[in-house]
Amino acid sequence: MYSVALLQSLLVPHHPHLRVHKRRATSPSLWLRRLDVTAKPRHRFRPSATLRRPASDGSPATTNSCLPLLSLTETFRRHLGLLVHLAASAAFLIGFGARASTPASAAVALPTVVSSSVNETESNDTIIEQPAENEELKAALEAWKSKTYALTVPLRIVALRGSLPPSWIKDFIQVQGRRLRMNLEYRGGLESIFSDLISASDKGHLQPKSAMAADIISLGDSWLNFAIIRGLIEPVKHLEEQEWFKNLSNKWKVHLCRNDKGELDPNGYIWGAPYRWGPMVIAYKKEKFRRHNLRPIEDWSDLWRAELAGKVAMVDSSREVIGAVLKYMGSSYNTKDVETQVVGGRKAVLHNLRMLQRQVRLFDSVHYLKAFSSGDVWVAVGWSSDVIPVAKRMSNVAVIVPKSGSSLWADLWVIPYATRFKTDKIGGRVRSPSPLIYQWLEFCLQIARALPFQQEVIPGASPIAFEQYPGGPTESKKGKPKLDTNLVDGVPTPEILAKCELLEPLSEKALEDHEWLISSMDKSGSGWIRNILNSRSALFNSRGGNKKS
Repeated sequence: MYSVALLQSLLVPHHPHLRVHKRRATSPSLWLRRLDVTAKPRHRFRPSATLRRPASDGSPATTNSCLPLLSLTETFRRHLGLLVHLAASAAFLIGFGARASTPASAAVALPTVVSSSVNETESNDTIIEQPAENEELKAALEAWKSKTYALTVPLRIVALRGSLPPSWIKDFIQVQGRRLRMNLEYRGGLESIFSDLISASDKGHLQPKSAMAADIISLGDSWLNFAIIRGLIEPVKHLEEQEWFKNLSNKWKVHLCRNDKGELDPNGYIWGAPYRWGPMVIAYKKEKFRRHNLRPIEDWSDLWRAELAGKVAMVDSSREVIGAVLKYMGSSYNTKDVETQVVGGRKAVLHNLRMLQRQVRLFDSVHYLKAFSSGDVWVAVGWSSDVIPVAKRMSNVAVIVPKSGSSLWADLWVIPYATRFKTDKIGGRVRSPSPLIYQWLEFCLQIARALPFQQEVIPGASPIAFEQYPGGPTESKKGKPKLDTNLVDGVPTPEILAKCELLEPLSEKALEDHEWLISSMDKSGSGWIRNILNSRSALFNSRGGNKKS
């Protein structure tokens, strides 16, 4: 039987602030408790009038109340009813589970039998074919043991002479270790490399020493569209995995993204990686200018000054000659329609072109610097990669980038399209370029590779400097003879660089304009004009032609 104390603890709600007073009830079978709230609450509380009840004797309302309790008989009756309900529910659930388990078990058993038969069939097949398979594996093992495998990875590079810092080769070999078997060949000019590619393509036969058989080669950006059109190179693959491409300036990405026709196309492919670049510059002899009280050269317009007639030597690239005229007239190198985009149209451009022709004594990409060094001319207009090394060997020479901007040249790494030739071995290549070409590209475009350019070991600038202006001379250049120039580490000032242009491929309309302008020039004594007219492909920036001593 339940004790009275236990029943009281079960039936009376417990609260830490309630004190219980026991009082005998009027009925011997009923225990009552009167609850008296004697503990003071933490916060003062005053019940509202609506919560107060008047006493039965008419006395003022009070907050104390009596809580009636159930009898023991009623409590036992309710507990017993609850137990009966719980027992009935349990019996129902057990019976339902027993009925539901029978079909589920049968459904699971069937796949087990089927699976077992399938595995047995596979096991029997394996046992039957095992002798033949073992023989094949044994034959393959013997064939593998009979072959000799190289423990080195080849990498053959054909590069433009003078464009590659010697420290790059040493550092790359040190990084790669003994596994690298590097073969580096230098060519005298970009034209020589391009001609080698053309020769292999026309003959349909590949010689091991050909530039086409190399893993990676140098190519000028102005030759890029012709190489694409002729199918001489292939796009660079797996760019999304390469850090050098992620860090490359968007201007380079736009310039190198071409379609199969060599035209700029945002939906095209990337056909190369730049490793060196620079501007078109004007060099002049300061001593000659001082002696004749001539103003220093600052912009393209100075080439049209009367006192410099016959004192100028210039490269024989039509893109650069006509581009200089367009810049002088406030237009762009990449003008697509001279008639509609230039003030005065074709006739105005032709007039200024003929005037420049009278100013220039020599149009020759090979001999123009010799004429400048010997004193035959006072001004030389050419690519910084050619002009700066010569100017450093001379005294009293200034080299400037015109303040209205100039063209920009770039040397690229490209991959020859040698896989189209039906042969297993292509020089140092086996079916595809060396896997090290991607590591070579990554190496050449690291920030540390810019140091030789900043130290002026090699003329030009690193591609990472295209949007990161060097800002001043490095410590390694202190004490060296300083060239009078507005270039800093081979890079124009930000104001001038913003006006410089990478040369885009000529459209058909622009090519037609260039042909008309060149054919309308004075042909007396200008052999380079006749040579250009004989070949449409010569109407582009031919920087890097073979140098003659």
